[in-house]
Amino acid sequence: MMNLNRWRLIALCMTPLVIGFCDEASAQDATKTKAIQAQDITLADVASGKARIVDLTHVLNEKNAYWPGPGYEPFHLTTIATIEKDGVLSKAFSMPEHLGTHIDAPNHFESGQPDLSMITPDQFFAPGVVIDIAPRAEVDSDTTLTLKDIQEWELKHGRIPNGAVVLLHTGWGRFWDNYSRYKNQDAMGKLHFPSYSGEAASFLIHDRMAKGLGIDNLSIDRGISKDFAVHHIVNKAGRYGLENVAKLEKLPARGFFLIVAPIRIEAGSGGPTRILAILSKNPKSN
Repeated sequence: MMNLNRWRLIALCMTPLVIGFCDEASAQDATKTKAIQAQDITLADVASGKARIVDLTHVLNEKNAYWPGPGYEPFHLTTIATIEKDGVLSKAFSMPEHLGTHIDAPNHFESGQPDLSMITPDQFFAPGVVIDIAPRAEVDSDTTLTLKDIQEWELKHGRIPNGAVVLLHTGWGRFWDNYSRYKNQDAMGKLHFPSYSGEAASFLIHDRMAKGLGIDNLSIDRGISKDFAVHHIVNKAGRYGLENVAKLEKLPARGFFLIVAPIRIEAGSGGPTRILAILSKNPKSN
């Protein structure tokens, strides 16, 4: 039998003056459902194919975008042995640490912080959330995620859980195969692409205890940044950045887990990283 409070809620929702309240309550219920579905996913589900996996990693090749600065160069792959000649196929690759889908270790912008090999494994497993500013970025390539954006996101989707990895969808992934458009460099040499504001990054790192901040373009600081404030905020707190993250448009706002699997380089400031999102196969979780 439906309890009295439930009947009261139904009657209340039939009143035009409180339709907004009911819409918000429904949205909150949907958010809770997504969170529960994500929590119900087990490793057994992943292994048996009962969960959905989205690979957020760009394939490494010589066409990959790389940071347009001194000392940086494209990815290179050379063959050092062949089956026909040597009975085995083997290759060698070279690349900057910060190329393709990669991680920025805490020592990238702050001395005295852990290098890539020192990040503890528990930091590579986290609930994920996606904040979307793509519509605004389409008309303003220098825009940033603001604290107001985060507040509006939380009103709609619920509080960002502590210890999450926050991913910023700017829509820049659609330019991945066009390096010139992706870096968007003007005649003065300035880059133009959107990212986090310092205020938003500080809130996510300190108030929401985010394990890391990720983005679908070259940097967690916007292209025109000169002081790289976001990198400093993230790295000073001992957290990491994820850059050139792929397929963010394939993810829901929340309700999924992330596995972040970087190469382990001693004294490294970053490196290529495989990033996997784990979701329920239930369409309602999207």
